[in-house]
Amino acid sequence: MRDSYHEALDSVVDDLVDMTGLVQAALRDATAALLGADLATAEEVISADARIDALHDELETRCFSLLARQAPVAGELRTVVAAMRMVADLARMGDLSAHIAKIARLRYPEHAVPEGLVPNFTLMARVADEMVATAARSLSERNAHDAGKLAESDEEMDELRKSQFRVLLSKDWPYTVEAAVDVALLGRYYERIADHAVLMASRVIYVVTGLLPEGENWPSA
Repeated sequence: MRDSYHEALDSVVDDLVDMTGLVQAALRDATAALLGADLATAEEVISADARIDALHDELETRCFSLLARQAPVAGELRTVVAAMRMVADLARMGDLSAHIAKIARLRYPEHAVPEGLVPNFTLMARVADEMVATAARSLSERNAHDAGKLAESDEEMDELRKSQFRVLLSKDWPYTVEAAVDVALLGRYYERIADHAVLMASRVIYVVTGLLPEGENWPSA
């Protein structure tokens, strides 16, 4: 009985890692659609979000079942509780990627990102992608050390966001009000994806050590 329980728990974690891969693909494709004004890719990202949402529902149900039927304790309980929260983080990252794609679709055939901010968004997308990949790897390997690095990556994202605001609030802003709104929203979406990756990392640390990381660089779980 306990062997089958551990297999079920391991299967949940494996599927969480797979779900992270879907989110990472959605983020990459959404960025490609945004920076390339690619309508077809934007539509694919928006449609694919339904699969991420379905996985969220399935994994959440499996976690509730494990809690109800097996009454896990100690490390096993930490894993189930963390998995339930991580699946919510991943679903939200998928939603945010779809939001990015929707702005790309809305502005097509024009580019939503003004030319002068393309380098900034390219960097934001790269940092977010690396953070999601690190979260997936740390979860798969139960690696608290790698998970701990994500707080530093989040600082880089915050600096990129501040750089955006400096441009947005400049009296020399050369673009439209519509473009300013798009930039503000898009920057927030990438920032929130990074925040959810950090939350995932904090949950990995919790599973491995039994403690949530503390400090100003770690958001509240």
